[in-house]
Amino acid sequence: MTETKTSNHASLLISIHRIAVVPISNQKLLFSVGENVETSTKHKTILITGATTGIGLALVREALYNGHVVIGTARESSISRFDNIQLPHRERFHPLVLDIADIESHERIAAAVLSKHGHLDVLINNAGISYRAVVEHMTEQDELRQLRVNYLGPMSLTRSFLPYMREHGRGHIITISSVSGMMAMPTMSSYSASKFAIEGAMEALYYEMKPWNINVTLVQPGFVNSDSFRNVYYPVDIEAKKKVAYANYYSSMSKFIERLMNNAYATPESVARKVIGLLRRKRIPIRLQPTLDAIVFLTLRRFFPRRLYHPFLYRMLPGVKSWRNK
Repeated sequence: MTETKTSNHASLLISIHRIAVVPISNQKLLFSVGENVETSTKHKTILITGATTGIGLALVREALYNGHVVIGTARESSISRFDNIQLPHRERFHPLVLDIADIESHERIAAAVLSKHGHLDVLINNAGISYRAVVEHMTEQDELRQLRVNYLGPMSLTRSFLPYMREHGRGHIITISSVSGMMAMPTMSSYSASKFAIEGAMEALYYEMKPWNINVTLVQPGFVNSDSFRNVYYPVDIEAKKKVAYANYYSSMSKFIERLMNNAYATPESVARKVIGLLRRKRIPIRLQPTLDAIVFLTLRRFFPRRLYHPFLYRMLPGVKSWRNK
């Protein structure tokens, strides 16, 4: 296969992504049928982690706009950002210092939230980070940091509120996962591992909480038009490591992901509308794909013949023939 053909494959995958996403105005029409949405919404108290940027901030604004009381969390180093962020109905917004990786603090913070607000209706696990590196370049320390923020932390915070929700027989735990929780991509192994882990744990929790009338939902956005692809983490000495064996992996995948993100019609705001819209539904799904490309990826995963699925995706990777340095 020539480099031109490989480039065409990458263009094909981007084209599939473009077909899968439509302008937000059309998305609203597509999702307006069969959602089983109630006409009125009981105002709820919602805690949203990682709330100063991206989807987290969009969730805060959408929840406030819909009349809810919102507790937005951020680490101590970034909590001051809320002072300069425009929010609707700020009187219903309550900033809270929380480091999702500081697992030892979660029970104390949960107790403080319940003491101050009296109850919590919805927990949205949104905070997360993403490492960009091939498996060989990740260290144990990097792996643990990825898992602590994306898996161990959210599970710990969830456990801290479960006794209250069980006692009162109500609640909703929403976790922002990713299409990376259903399919993995090169240079994103640890991020995918953390999302696969949270998907499995929350699916189990769905069954465990069903008798207690507590809903559990995993949100699986695809590519979202934002700058989040720039806010990635790398292992120590990655620049030196990139020059050995895997240089073309990093170059090809970084450009590829950037193009997909920049060309995405979905935005943090469109995702937030779908997520907060869950609170109006009579029947709550265990999984929500808030972007149409996520639905395409899910369909591909489910119905594409297994023996062809991985070879097909491999051939679609950008510049894959040049990945092995001579």
